[in-house]
Amino acid sequence: MKIIMGSDHAGLDLKETCKAHLKQLGTYEVVDKGVFTSESCDYPVIAHEVAEVVSRGEAPFGILVCGSGIGMSLAANRHRNVRAALCHSLYAARMCRLHNNANVLALGGRITGVDLALEIVNTFLGTEFEGGRHRRRVERIEL
Repeated sequence: MKIIMGSDHAGLDLKETCKAHLKQLGTYEVVDKGVFTSESCDYPVIAHEVAEVVSRGEAPFGILVCGSGIGMSLAANRHRNVRAALCHSLYAARMCRLHNNANVLALGGRITGVDLALEIVNTFLGTEFEGGRHRRRVERIEL
């Protein structure tokens, strides 16, 4: 399964850790849209690149990391068919997939510890959308 990833400078270290974790699992093809250095950059540029790939259906899931995760999730959610969820807990990671069919995970590199972030990634990617009454609700998200 293809996973598209990106971060700004504040999320670089956590993105790289998550990327290595996914590659080690061996079941994911990881495509990294950057950044690749800690030089300051504008998070919306990366968020839009990742969200466009998910929006076009070229990857089922994306992962974005910035300092708080807020900016990346805001920018990604501007794209049609993208449902980015900022997750700081396993419960949020599970529920955003189960009930909201989130397809982009946003993480805060400055506020989420590595071990928890990896568990969030595993939970997010390992939880299936429940459908049913939730499908109707998700369909109403699009304008």
